[in-house]
Amino acid sequence: MLDQVNIPCLQYFAQPNEINSWDEDIIIFNILNPTPAIQANSYYFGHPEWGWNYFQACHRDEKFIELWQAVIGSWQDKVVVDIGCGPGNVYASLKEFCGEPQLLLGVDVSLGALKMARQLGYTTVLADAQNLPFVSGFADIVIINASLHHCDDMAKVLQEAAKLLRPGGVLITDHDPQKSAYQFKGLGSLLWELRLPLYKWMKRGGHSTTDEQYWGLATEVHHKACDGVTSEMFYEILEPMGFTVKVYPHNHTVGAEALKGNYGRPFWKYSLAQILSGINPDSPEAALTLMCVATRIN
Repeated sequence: MLDQVNIPCLQYFAQPNEINSWDEDIIIFNILNPTPAIQANSYYFGHPEWGWNYFQACHRDEKFIELWQAVIGSWQDKVVVDIGCGPGNVYASLKEFCGEPQLLLGVDVSLGALKMARQLGYTTVLADAQNLPFVSGFADIVIINASLHHCDDMAKVLQEAAKLLRPGGVLITDHDPQKSAYQFKGLGSLLWELRLPLYKWMKRGGHSTTDEQYWGLATEVHHKACDGVTSEMFYEILEPMGFTVKVYPHNHTVGAEALKGNYGRPFWKYSLAQILSGINPDSPEAALTLMCVATRIN
């Protein structure tokens, strides 16, 4: 099978003979355990309308670009792996600011999303982030943006991603919900649940129809009340693997200032739910998102 297609990045795969097929030069690996979450992510982000809406609306704003540009600096001539790349939001937002990678690998479970990412310049791979098919120690930068909370086993994805980095390489994760910010209870929990019919009534992006809302929520395995990522998870997993780890709590209205400890304040709807749940919305524990920047030292 491999002699029928030109795969310029073949040397980066641990078991190239496990390549199942390809579609428009998208390299496809078998997913051994297609869980409901994987199936939902495949369907939702591959949907021609919903995937396009996500691409246009999410992770494209000025503050996002400012923060990520400050962390990356330049990826010119570097090997970059974007895990859970979706339709390609990170590269689409940063390509004018960070240069051109030597190789930009995009990994996702959604064939439809990968077709969009491929048009932007990604070399695309369909594979399970919990069982990545790559060799260890080849990447300069590994990105996991807004993807951990879509995966069944967040810790496993983080471990798999960390293995890909060479010494001096940087792992960047962001836009996963901070667990302590979502400890809703009582009236706060009720307000959180009431947002869903309101969003559908407003036809807000991601919620414009019953089907879109259902499948969108089905992808977000860990974006629920009392769930999400913690600082401890990043330190406990990455430090034993030879990384220095920095974690930055921040809200979505804060750009590069997040790297200086300015985490901002949640949007009013989150602040109100937090106040009703006994959470101080001005605390770092109330920041909606954790960014982790981890550098491999050995």
